[in-house]
Amino acid sequence: MDRIWAPWRIEYILGPKPDECIFCIPETEEEDRERLILHRAIHNFVIMNRYPYNNGHLMVTPYRHVFALTDLEPEESHEMMDLIQRTSTIMWEVFTPDGLNIGLNIGEAAGAGIEEHLHFHLLPRWTGDHSFMAVFGETMVIPEHLRAAYDRLKPRFEAIGKA
Repeated sequence: MDRIWAPWRIEYILGPKPDECIFCIPETEEEDRERLILHRAIHNFVIMNRYPYNNGHLMVTPYRHVFALTDLEPEESHEMMDLIQRTSTIMWEVFTPDGLNIGLNIGEAAGAGIEEHLHFHLLPRWTGDHSFMAVFGETMVIPEHLRAAYDRLKPRFEAIGKA
C-alpha cells in the first residue's frame, strides 16, 4: 500500500468544487496568498498549481477568459511570453532544477484540465525525479508543501514589479 503525504489534496477531495473558473480572479489582492497567486502583471498573472504534477508547478494565464492563443490581443500575448521568461528565470534560481517543462494544452483532447481558460504550465524537473516510486509504484512524490514553495517564490516575483 502506498502512503504519500499530500495534505493539500484533502481540500480538493472533500471540498466543494467551484462553479466558476479558477483563473477568473478578483481584482483585489486580498486573497492572493490563499489562491496561490504569485504575481500580477497588467494583462496576465502567475499562479501556483494547487494540485501539482511535481514540486514548483506554476502557471501563467491571462486575466481575460480566453480559450486559445489566437484569442489573445497582441499586448496580452507579448506580456504572457515575457512572464513565461521571467518565471522560468525565477524557477532556475529558486528550485535549481536540471531542466524545465513549459507547455500549453488547448482543449480536453490535448490534456487541458481547465480547457476554457488558456494557461501555460511551467514545471521544474530534476534528473531522476520520477524514480522507482513513479515507475514501480505508479506514485509521484512532491517533497515540498505548497505554502513553503509560495513563500520562497513570492519575494522573487515582488522584485519584478508590474511590467
